Amino acid sequence: MDEPRKGWPTEENVARETLYGELKRYVRFAEEDTALLRALRPHAAPHFVRIARDFYERAREHEEAAAVFTGPEQVERLKSTLVRWMDRLLSGPHDEHYFDETAKIGRVHVRVGLPQRYMFTATALVRHELCKIATENMGDQAPAVASALHRALDLELAVMLETYRDAFVARIQKAERRERAEVDRALARMEHRYTQAVELSRVLVVGLDDDVLVRMMNREAERVTGYARDEVLGADFVNMFVSEPLRRTHGATFRKAARGEALESDTLRTTLLTRAGKTRDVEWQLAYSPSEADDEVVLFAIGRDTTDEDALAARVLQSEKLAAVGTLAAGLAHEIRNPLNGAKLHVTFLERGLAKSGSNPDMVDALRTVRDEIARLSGLVTDFLDFARPRQNHRAATSMRALCERAAQVVRPEAAAEGVRVEVDLPGNDIVLSLDAGKMEQVILNLVRNAIEATAPTGGGLVSIRVRREAKGRCLKWWTTGPDFRTHRPPFLIRSFQQNRAGRGSDCRLFTEL
Repeated sequence: MDEPRKGWPTEENVARETLYGELKRYVRFAEEDTALLRALRPHAAPHFVRIARDFYERAREHEEAAAVFTGPEQVERLKSTLVRWMDRLLSGPHDEHYFDETAKIGRVHVRVGLPQRYMFTATALVRHELCKIATENMGDQAPAVASALHRALDLELAVMLETYRDAFVARIQKAERRERAEVDRALARMEHRYTQAVELSRVLVVGLDDDVLVRMMNREAERVTGYARDEVLGADFVNMFVSEPLRRTHGATFRKAARGEALESDTLRTTLLTRAGKTRDVEWQLAYSPSEADDEVVLFAIGRDTTDEDALAARVLQSEKLAAVGTLAAGLAHEIRNPLNGAKLHVTFLERGLAKSGSNPDMVDALRTVRDEIARLSGLVTDFLDFARPRQNHRAATSMRALCERAAQVVRPEAAAEGVRVEVDLPGNDIVLSLDAGKMEQVILNLVRNAIEATAPTGGGLVSIRVRREAKGRCLKWWTTGPDFRTHRPPFLIRSFQQNRAGRGSDCRLFTEL
C-alpha cells in the first residue's frame, strides 16, 4: 500500500469527492506532482510550439484524423490551443476548474468527430516529448517528474474519455427514446387496427366477465341488437338477449364457458332478442380468454347473424320441393293429355255416327257436352304444361298502340255483358317497346279481365287502358271506376307495366298501386 502523499483526501472527504477527485485518487496524483510539473515547465515551454507542430503533422498522416480539419486557419488555431493546454498541464493548479477546462477540450473533440483512438496516440507523442525534456534537464528529479507527468496525462485521458462516454451514453439514450417512440407508435397503430377490425367487422363481438355480464360490444352488435353499448354494459347477457325458451339451457352453456370449462362444441346457435322485440338467429363462437389483473373480460362471444341466410336456405329448399312437384305434375299432365286426345277422337267419331243415323237429339247433345268438357280439360292440361315449361321470350319491337287496341277489342264483348265499358287512352305518338308481344298481350288481357270482374259487382263502370311516357320510362296503366268510386275501391285500382329507356327485359315488371 502506497504511503499517503501530501494533499491526499482523508476518509471523511472520500464520501463526498467529485469525479475528478476520485480519478486523482485512483492514479495517486497529489500536490507534490503539481510541484514537479511546475519545475519542468521552464525547460519545456521553449519546445511547446515545436511539439504542437509535430503533433498536427502526425495527425495529417492519418485520413480519419485529418478529416476533422476544415483548413489551415483551423489548424493554426488548434496549434495555439495545444500550446496553451501544455502550459496549463505543467502549470496547474490541477483542481475542479482544471477538470472543467479539460472536459471542454474533450467535448470539442467529440463535436468535430475526432476518432476516440487518436486521443491515446496523440497523447503518446506529447508524453514522449515531455519525458525526453525531463530526462535531459531535470537531473536526479527526472524519474519523479516523469512519473508525475504520466499521472497527469492519464488524468487528461480519463477526463477526455469520460466526455466520449457521456456523448456515447447521450446517443444511446436518444436512440432508445427514438426506438421507444417508434415502438409506441407501432403499438398504437396496431391497437388502432385491431380496434378497427373489431368495430368494422360484420360479426357480433361481445365481451363477458365471469358472471356473464356484458363488458364490451362492437358496432355490429349494436346494430343487430338495437342497443347502444352504454345501455347494456353491466347487464346480464343471457337474461337480456337470449329468448325465453332457450334461456335456461343456453345460459348454462355461456356460464360454463365463462368459467373456462370445456364445452362439447365451441359454437352455439341461439335466438337473439332485439330491442324492438324481434328475434334474430345467431351462431355464436365462444372463446375463453383468462383475464389480466385489470381486465374483466374472460369470454368473447363472436356471433354471426344467420337470420337472412336461414330464410334464404328455407326458400331454396321450398323452391326445390315445388320444382320437384312441378316436374312430377308436368309428367302427369303429359300422361293425362294422351288419353284425353284419344277420348276426344272417339267422341267425335260417335258424334258423327249418331248425326248420320238420325238418333235421338238429346243423345247427340249429351255427346257434344262430353266433347266440350274433354276439350276444356285438354286446354287446362295444355295451359298447365305451358306454365310448367315456359317457352323462351321472343323479343321484338312492338307497337303499344296496336297491342292495347287489340286487347281492348278482344275483351269488349264480355265487358259489355257485365255492364262495363273498356276504353283505350293512347298518346299522340306511338310508343314502341322491345318485348314478347304474345306474352304481353296475355298479361294485359288477364289483368283487364280481372279489372272487369272487380268493376261489375259495383253496378258497372269504366275500365281504362292508358299508355303514357314518364320521366324514367314508359308506363302502361289500367284502372276501374264504378258508379260510387269514392266508397267502393275495387281491388285492381291501378296496375302498371314499366320499361326503362334502354329496353332491357330485366327492367320490365308488373306492380300494383292501391
